[in-house]
Amino acid sequence: MERIIGQKYKLGRKIGSGSFGEIYLATHIETGETVAVKIENRQTKHPQLLYEAKLYNILQGGSGIARIKWCGVNGEDNMLVLDLLGPSLEDLFVYCGRKFSLKTVLILADQMITRVEFMHAKGFLHRDIKPDNFLMGLGRKANQVYIIDFGLAKRYRDPNTNRHIPYRENKNLTGTARYASCNAHLGIEQSCRDDLESFGYVLLYFLRGSLPWQGLKAATKKQKYNKICEKKVATPIEVLCKLHPVEKNQAMTTDKLKGMRDASYSGEVMEHRGSSNLGRPDVRMQFRPELKLMWHAFKLGNSTVMPSTSFALPSALKKNLPKAEGPAEATNNGRGLGNKTGASSSWMSSFQRISSTK
Repeated sequence: MERIIGQKYKLGRKIGSGSFGEIYLATHIETGETVAVKIENRQTKHPQLLYEAKLYNILQGGSGIARIKWCGVNGEDNMLVLDLLGPSLEDLFVYCGRKFSLKTVLILADQMITRVEFMHAKGFLHRDIKPDNFLMGLGRKANQVYIIDFGLAKRYRDPNTNRHIPYRENKNLTGTARYASCNAHLGIEQSCRDDLESFGYVLLYFLRGSLPWQGLKAATKKQKYNKICEKKVATPIEVLCKLHPVEKNQAMTTDKLKGMRDASYSGEVMEHRGSSNLGRPDVRMQFRPELKLMWHAFKLGNSTVMPSTSFALPSALKKNLPKAEGPAEATNNGRGLGNKTGASSSWMSSFQRISSTK
């Protein structure tokens, strides 16, 4: 029996799942438009979907924010209908042999940090910055980077007084351990700087191919988190940023020292003085030709387009990858809305050449 959502969309096949629920394709009954549907059972222990829908509503209109098509309750489920997006940056990273050139990283970073700034300007922290939570668009938006997954987002400023949330300790680790800030590991309430520290780790992950604290073994999840924290804190910035531009070294040193030596929020309580474009939803990035070429090669090289998400890589790729750290590394597993394509060796070398162009 066909399931109709919001009297508009016909539910299709399942394309992914995560700790929050499942993701399906759906088709608009009249226009034939394909969308993504996030479904969460109403009886789930920690429902997050309707909260995430509120965040999407607040952020609507911003560049790189998926549009809400419909949200509500359908039978026993909470449902959120959104734009269908393309592959995640993690997917593209894998397709490129787990290495991006400095040029590619800078092109992506330009858009990624703008998305994070937009969230901060709206008064929210993302708290789960990672490659899986940045997706490429489709069609005319194929060159645009989107930020997704607001289930762990948190307001850091009072909407009435604009005051910063108070400093707290003994907080549980929120986000993905691989990219979490040192303060997040140490149980300190997160603020904007923690999103930015995670962002820095993501950029280094793209440049290095991996981070020093990946692949650590432990008997329990808690022990693994502790090992990651110890390794992260003990890794000198000079080692982490070795062979990369000195600016990264300086930026990460400043951020890490601020977080480890001065846990006060004095720097965060000041009025936000971001770019004049920060809060303007109509402002769009000027897409560079290199990113267009990358995504064009990605699309052309795949003879079969298979809608999927960030949750499972194609089997052909799995065989060539080192063993992943798995969901034990994250409190928030993938929730992508992506339309991921299958592996294809015919376009792989072309994509890598574009990525490595100086």
